[in-house]
Formats: sequence, structure tokens, C-alpha cells
Amino acid sequence: MATIRKRVNETTIKYQARVRVSNHPTITKTFNLRSHAIQWARETEIQIEKGDLNSGYKPTKETLADALERYLKEITPRKKSSDREESRINNLIKDPIALVQFCNLRPQHIIAYRNHRLNKVTSGTVLRELAVLSHVIKIGIEEWGLPLDRNPVQQITKPKQNPPRDRRLERDEEDLLLQGCSVALNPYFKALVIVAIETAMRRGELLSLERCHLNLKNRTAYLPTTKNGSPRTVPLSTRAMATLNKIPTHISGKVFPISEAALRGQWRRTIKKAGIKNLRLHDLRHEATSRFFEKGLNIMEVSTITGHKDLKMLKRYTHLKAEDLALKLG
Repeated sequence: MATIRKRVNETTIKYQARVRVSNHPTITKTFNLRSHAIQWARETEIQIEKGDLNSGYKPTKETLADALERYLKEITPRKKSSDREESRINNLIKDPIALVQFCNLRPQHIIAYRNHRLNKVTSGTVLRELAVLSHVIKIGIEEWGLPLDRNPVQQITKPKQNPPRDRRLERDEEDLLLQGCSVALNPYFKALVIVAIETAMRRGELLSLERCHLNLKNRTAYLPTTKNGSPRTVPLSTRAMATLNKIPTHISGKVFPISEAALRGQWRRTIKKAGIKNLRLHDLRHEATSRFFEKGLNIMEVSTITGHKDLKMLKRYTHLKAEDLALKLG
């Protein structure tokens, strides 16, 4: 199908002819006269249909699902958060969009998927899914030679990001949380929660922490692998030290030998039994970071502990309690 677009600048008027045919990359050419653009477009369509125009692509019936499965096998295992990406890709494979031939993917398919998902999950979740989908398509075009001239994910309007969370522990919630942790069957769960509150470590950092990376003499924990790619050394408070000294050493060498799935399940059960609403494990990082500021640490000191490279991003964690600030004011 051919379209003609009028291009106007300060001194000239041009006409761009665009030819789009299934299993063939889009071809464009610009002319001074509209009649010439129309004539070229018609001739080009005929050449493509006859097979006289070499597209550089081989016809394919490969679907988006085929590309997703290949990506899941070849690309995903190399990533740190491979388990989460695997879950997102599996959800995409189950969606009707996966049945669309890769070469026929258009913005309308992505828009339909976006709108459908927004009725079920948050905009943040949809943004992460679209990011994965966009990269799958990018790899398909640039590395696997799949016939698609443009990435349709980049042509649509993305949903707005949800406001950042500023949830902190309230009143007696910490006591209720730790009481709930105490009855958990896993002996490492309560210790992990306390260390999270004391250090602002991320979930992945806690689960990957090894005994050999603890320096109890210097009261530090070394994290060789972090979310932002830079290793860091985290200072340990007196409370964190006491907690780490109490838990048994596991044969695996891990400080907290808990799988991510087991941790998620235990967290959900614990806060439900404790009657705590709308609290996520990651909120403990926000709580810890806010407490660092309340203790008088400056922004550079806090960023050294938490690993934030962007100080602007760190500001959203400084959700200080107004009642505590009132006491400082006198």
C-alpha cells in the first residue's frame, strides 16, 4: 500500500512516497512533484509483486511468539534479572499478540496489547513489559534479520509511570512485622528483614550475599554484584551485626539461603497474618534510607550506603517524618 505525504519547509515543497507491502521493508522516496511520487509508488508496488525488486529479506512466516521464544533461550539467560524477564516473556507468549507474524507487526497491535494490559495491571508493569517487547523486536530486526522496517513499540504513546512509592513503617508496624517473622518456619527470614531495615540492601543483594563477603571485624558487607553494575561495601549497624551473628552458617555459603519465590511467598503470608496493608519488601529499602537521613547522614554518605548513582533519584527516598522534623525545630 502506498501513501504520499506533503513535506513543507521554509523554501520548498516536496512529496514523500512510502510503499508498504507485507514481507517487505518499507521503501520511501522524495519527489518535487506529487504526480512523480504517485507514479513511482505504483511502479514500485508492481516490481515488488512481480519479485523484480530485491528486498534483501527472505519471506518468512515467523511469528512474534517464535521471536519471543528464541529471545528467551538466547538472550534472557545472560541477564541478572532473568527470572523476572522470563515471567514477562511467558505472559507475552500467551497473549494474542504473539500470534501476529513478525513482519506484520504494527503500532495498532502494540496499542491493543497496551490497552488490554492496562485494564489488568499497573502502568509500571505495562511499561516494563513494553520495554522487553521492544528489545525483542530490536534484536529480531538488527541481529536475526527478521523482516520489519521499524520497531512499532517506539511508535506508540507509553503509559505514564506511577508516582514513586513513599510507604514507610507506621506506628507499631515494625513490631508487628517482626513478630510475624518470628513464627515463620524459615530461620533466616526474620534476620533478612532486620538486615534490610538496617542496611537498605535490595532483595537481590540480600539473597546473593555470601558469608565470605562479610567482614565482621570492620562491620561491613561487600556486594560484588549490584543492580547498577558497580560493587559497593555496606556498613553494618550494631543491630545488623547482632542479627548476623545469631543466624547459623549455611553449607551453601549464602548468608540468607532463601529462594526468591520462597521469599515472596513468606513475605505475603507474614504481612497478611500481621494485618499490615500495602507493604512491600522493597519498602524496607525506602524505610532504611529515610532513617539514614533522620540520623543526620548527608546525601553523599547515604548514596555510598545505598548505591544510588543519581542523587536526584535518591531524593525521593528522603521522605522524612514531619513529627520528627518538628522535634528538631524545637
